[in-house]
Amino acid sequence: MSIEHIETKIKIGETREENSRRNRFLNLNNNLFVVFTIILVAFASFGLGRLSVIKEKTPIVFPQKISASSQKAQLYTPPNIQETPSSFNEGLMQKGSVVASKNGAKYHFPWCSGAVRIKEENKIWFNGITEAKKAGYEPAQNCKGLK
Repeated sequence: MSIEHIETKIKIGETREENSRRNRFLNLNNNLFVVFTIILVAFASFGLGRLSVIKEKTPIVFPQKISASSQKAQLYTPPNIQETPSSFNEGLMQKGSVVASKNGAKYHFPWCSGAVRIKEENKIWFNGITEAKKAGYEPAQNCKGLK
């Protein structure tokens, strides 16, 4: 046995704590190296697998838009409506479109929620608001257009 061999066996100048810290650090470095190597290989394998599947992409082609001036497009213009909303309601009322319930005190337009809830056998039809008022009915508050 030589003196160098004895120094390595005894590890002169180092205490046991320093020796154990160095070994833990080296083991930690080894473990980290193995973990990072596995992760790197996994990412590389995944990327190469994705690259092998990619096919040639066809470009997206958008058709050219034709401008309105070149088409000479005709814009839709609604017909002139001369009637006011009140004259419209009066026209509907003349057709007998007011309904009331036998058991209630309010009259409704047929499309109002209150009129929809009245059973068919309990409905009373009037030709207009004036006829419903003469019968003693009042306008429903939840039905717009009734006064």
